[in-house]
Amino acid sequence: MLKKIFLPTIFLALAYGFWYSPNFKEIAAGVSIFLFGMLFLEQGFSAFSGGILENILKKSTNKIYKSLSFGIITTSIMQSSSLVSVITISFIGAGLIGLAQGIGIVFGANIGTTTGAWLIAGFGLKVKISAYAMPMIVFGIILVFQKTKLLKGFGYILAGLGFLFLGIHYMKDGFESFKQTIDLSTLAVSGYLGLFMFTGIGVFATVVMQSSHATLVLILTALAAGQITYENALALSIGANVGTTITAIIGSMSSNIQGKRLAGAHLIFNLVTALIAIIFIYQLMDIVDCTSKLLGISQNDWTLKLALFHTYFNVIGVIIMTPMIPILVEFLTKTLKEPIDIVLYSKPKYLSDDVQEFPIAAIAALKKECDNLYEHSFEVLAHAINLNRTDIRSYRPISEIVKSSTNNMTLNIDELYKIKVKSLYDAIIEFSTKAQVNMTPEEIKRTYELQTAARDVINAVKGMKELEHNIHKYSAHSNNVIKEEYNLLRELLGKLLRKVEQIRKNPNEDDLLFKFVLVRKNIEDFDEQINQTVDELIRNDKISVSMASSLMNDSGYLHNIGINIINFIEILYIKENETLSIMYDELISEDLKD
Repeated sequence: MLKKIFLPTIFLALAYGFWYSPNFKEIAAGVSIFLFGMLFLEQGFSAFSGGILENILKKSTNKIYKSLSFGIITTSIMQSSSLVSVITISFIGAGLIGLAQGIGIVFGANIGTTTGAWLIAGFGLKVKISAYAMPMIVFGIILVFQKTKLLKGFGYILAGLGFLFLGIHYMKDGFESFKQTIDLSTLAVSGYLGLFMFTGIGVFATVVMQSSHATLVLILTALAAGQITYENALALSIGANVGTTITAIIGSMSSNIQGKRLAGAHLIFNLVTALIAIIFIYQLMDIVDCTSKLLGISQNDWTLKLALFHTYFNVIGVIIMTPMIPILVEFLTKTLKEPIDIVLYSKPKYLSDDVQEFPIAAIAALKKECDNLYEHSFEVLAHAINLNRTDIRSYRPISEIVKSSTNNMTLNIDELYKIKVKSLYDAIIEFSTKAQVNMTPEEIKRTYELQTAARDVINAVKGMKELEHNIHKYSAHSNNVIKEEYNLLRELLGKLLRKVEQIRKNPNEDDLLFKFVLVRKNIEDFDEQINQTVDELIRNDKISVSMASSLMNDSGYLHNIGINIINFIEILYIKENETLSIMYDELISEDLKD
């Protein structure tokens, strides 16, 4: 509803501006060209986000100061806090970095955006940059049409910078010409009334343009042309800082709960920073004046002083808010909770559109979603053999648990399969297929492996559908012999499930790998020895032929379920680690005995 009203209103306002003043067209065109340049820049830097940027992000955010540094440096280089925010949200969604690290990056990005104001005030408004713009656009567009991803990326960046420069040129000339007909500085409002009013205008302008950089350029060019007062320009820059959070909030809409929490942190940070800047604006203005004298900035160089003010209040905000990150994380975790829904558990936790654009994040999200798929399947597998998950995860001997668990658990595996498992598997296949578009052959190979792991989990659950009926029938049977055989079957599967849980928590523990291989061999031995066991039991009239055939069939189901679960663990936790993989292969080749 808001979009239906908002867009026509903007169009009508622009149409009136175009009709009212020809110079307004030049300013509006300048803003449009600048925004187009921002899109080109983001597209260009996205071409380099297929590995380099993600690898740096993954390795350089384990400490808060590193997260801050990453946000500052990358935003300063790319001049796009939006791209940095999108990548950060995707990494948080994939579980590669925590919320605290993501908040650190966003805080750093706020400082990084101040470099744009310095570049424009110190260079863009004092040099005829249109002379550089045209060649950059020409050479950039030529590179854009090349097939090589690297050249295309450089082309987008070069053309983007050219469009940025051209946009600044048009805005600058537009405001200069505009002053000859209308002097907007006569609309200036002093004091706190003007401060709040122009802060609101800054918020509105940034929401409309979806770029605080574009708003700052507009402010700086208007200030340079004398169309707004210095004090009102400061208020507009504060508003631009608050307005830019809307972009992050919109970007988080398709993300999981962690992405939404990061957008919340961004909003809180910018509101607190804006409040501090408004309350202490006159003290900050005095500090800017003193610093300007020390730096040799002219008393009347309002644009550079605005850049200095913009830097000061963002840095102060980071200094104040950084020690509060743990409190902010706790607050957001408690406030923004995953909605409780009866079918929510069947929805993917880590897969989202913003994650699939970045290969490293996409693969990490796929792995976590496969593990999430197993977590849902684990409930079905455990209950089908009449065991509780808490018992399997405990240190109590599995044989003891099996003997004491004589009551059948009522469950509808078909229903659980559809609700809890199948929908997640479908989401994994769809996500991995779409994510492969941006991947290298090696990365695509890994997505296929993860698809296979998910399929193995699905097959294990399907196998359990066949096994469950006889387990419930014979584990409480009056014939103690067949009961013991089925309890042995339950025990083997219970031991495997326990080892899987332990490996999921700590895959690098050597002793666990040894025990896992031992359980694997026991399952294989059980299936190989069952014929001999059954023959002996039939000859001694201990079980009926019907019982024997059921036991033989179920031994085959047990073997297949076990192998599927083992394959899942191999793909997710063992084979991707070269050291673990070599050790695992050596253990399998040995003659292990229980």
